[in-house]
Amino acid sequence: MNDDDKYVAKELSWLSFNERVLQEASSRDVPVIQQVRYLGIFSNNMDEFFRVRVADVRRLAAFSTGEDKDAARALLKQIQSRVRELQQKFDEVYRGCLIALRRRNIYLINERQLRADQSAFVERYFRDNVLPELSPLFLKGATQLPELNDASIYFAIRMALTNGKVQYALLEIPTDRIDRFVYIPPKGSRRKKAIIVLDNIIRHCLKEVFRGVLDIEDAQAYTIKITRDAELEMDEKITQSLIDKVDGSLARRKKADPVRFVYDSEMPEDLLEILAKRFNLGKYDSFIAGGRYHNSKDFMKFPNLGPDYLEFDPMEPARLPYLDKPGSSIFGKIRERDILLYYPYHSFRYIEDFLHTAALDPSVTSISMTLYRVASNSHVVNALINAARNQKQVTVVIELQARFDESANIRWSRVLGDAGVQVIFGIPGLKVHSKLILINRQEDGEERQYAHIGTGNFNESTARLYTDFSLLTADREIGKEVANVFDFIRHTYRRFRYRHLMVSPNTNRSGLMALIDTEIANAKAGRKSGIFIKCNNLVDKPIVDKLYQASQAGVKIRLIVRGMFAMKAGVRGLSENIRAISIVDRYLEHPRVFVFENAGDPKVFISSADLMTRNLDFRVEVTCPVYDPAAKQLILDVLELQWRDRAKARLLDEEQTNKLVPRGNRRKLRSQEHLHDLINTWSDAFGAEGAEGPQAE
Repeated sequence: MNDDDKYVAKELSWLSFNERVLQEASSRDVPVIQQVRYLGIFSNNMDEFFRVRVADVRRLAAFSTGEDKDAARALLKQIQSRVRELQQKFDEVYRGCLIALRRRNIYLINERQLRADQSAFVERYFRDNVLPELSPLFLKGATQLPELNDASIYFAIRMALTNGKVQYALLEIPTDRIDRFVYIPPKGSRRKKAIIVLDNIIRHCLKEVFRGVLDIEDAQAYTIKITRDAELEMDEKITQSLIDKVDGSLARRKKADPVRFVYDSEMPEDLLEILAKRFNLGKYDSFIAGGRYHNSKDFMKFPNLGPDYLEFDPMEPARLPYLDKPGSSIFGKIRERDILLYYPYHSFRYIEDFLHTAALDPSVTSISMTLYRVASNSHVVNALINAARNQKQVTVVIELQARFDESANIRWSRVLGDAGVQVIFGIPGLKVHSKLILINRQEDGEERQYAHIGTGNFNESTARLYTDFSLLTADREIGKEVANVFDFIRHTYRRFRYRHLMVSPNTNRSGLMALIDTEIANAKAGRKSGIFIKCNNLVDKPIVDKLYQASQAGVKIRLIVRGMFAMKAGVRGLSENIRAISIVDRYLEHPRVFVFENAGDPKVFISSADLMTRNLDFRVEVTCPVYDPAAKQLILDVLELQWRDRAKARLLDEEQTNKLVPRGNRRKLRSQEHLHDLINTWSDAFGAEGAEGPQAE
């Protein structure tokens, strides 16, 4: 069996995931404002896809040889075809969203639909707010063009002058300084609410941009957007610090080769040719004819001018009475038993409290922590700074190469360093992606360790939007092994033996392979066997092959995969015992969880690692067993409930058609909504004598 029969190209499977996002934008059970915001998520995802995935394939097409070159070229063609297909679907869904908005008296209008009173408002707004921010550049002769910012959109402008000549210009639309969506105050009825995008305000007043400079008979503006290769090319100068290397690489990223050029399909051919020539767009660049509007990622911030029900109802996080008791110490509670948190159904404030308490507690001697992505106004960072000021020894591992957060992490490293925190940078070629905290505390004359191992970032903003698990434990052996991970980060030449944790790049792969092998042996011996995995991406071929082997041995395998999925599930003779689904709903499914039946005594793990080669071999990742019976049962209940989702679960079949899982005669079950009730009930029961939490119905 060749690879085409066994695997799905990860890039195509990623586009399949983004199609699932687009499906939510057209779903009737999604409130209309959220539908529009899903369009923004789709667009933002597509930007990242081109900056990262397409850029990789493009490099292979340009620089490899022989069969590899041919394969990369063929994949590029498949990608471009699929992108065009998805763009057409996007345009259809967008038009449907406009109709749905109008039904609710919200009108997204263009410059040609302005009434006289609206026109007067737009012109005043343009003069007062927009015109001072505009800096057009004429496209003529050998004029040096600036490097276009791939976070921005631009107007390519064609002007017919009164003297019969044609002039061309380029203009950045200042969406980083002015809101993309502008509300036009109503005159008369207040039921109907009008919004105009900044692009169309400029279009309406386009001649004013060149007033006093050119005599314009007619002017037309066409939106363009360039997406650049996001790969960081690190300078190898020995004398440079890592922070300087990353800083320099970020500067070079701004000038990186374009990998996508999106333009208004109405653009005249002469203007398109000029742009292609001036920006040196080559044969491997993706030319995509689109609609009038680009950077639709701004739809993620689309305002709600109507009633609250046009958005998702807010879900209040569940309280954990076990931790909320007045006068109780969080360290004492963790000593009693492991604590599992599940965001956003639990509040991230418990982690903030954990750190703030450690910062003030005179018994705490040191705090070590890994930071990959943090909030722009981070309470976590503030707690660490406060700890350093209170004479704690604080060590923070900051990953400078966290893609698209490099600048923020450089800034945080300087803030922390200035506050007296020991800052350790991630290792070139070995990103630190684990989610670890280790607190050392003096208790009764000895040092006690408190550890956090999680699946998500220490980011209070995304913790309200992403689902993730956090485990707090005072288990001495796990604490010692977390300390060993920090020692490994400091001294990568050291190797440690782990009895509990599995740690990339040393033992995660071999540990997972051994666990799968155990299930294979159990199946062959007639013992209970089974594997249940939840992750963001499953594309590592050795892992895929091992799961195929397990399926062929009779192991029943269930997979919940949000994003890239390189397997072909349910194929006779290859994977007939594998079923896979994906859930896209109001929260982004982000945990990595591995469950192995283990002959009737299930082993449950949470992890920072996806099943990708980079996570298993080229990052510092930690996979941790869950021992507490209540915590273990909660994870199993969450997985079972999600497996029974009959509202937002889609089949990951051989062709990745994204069909909803058939309901049959079962009631419609939307797992993310039912989980709220499950977590509330479990949280109330947690800590009660002998309680292991409620089981899923």
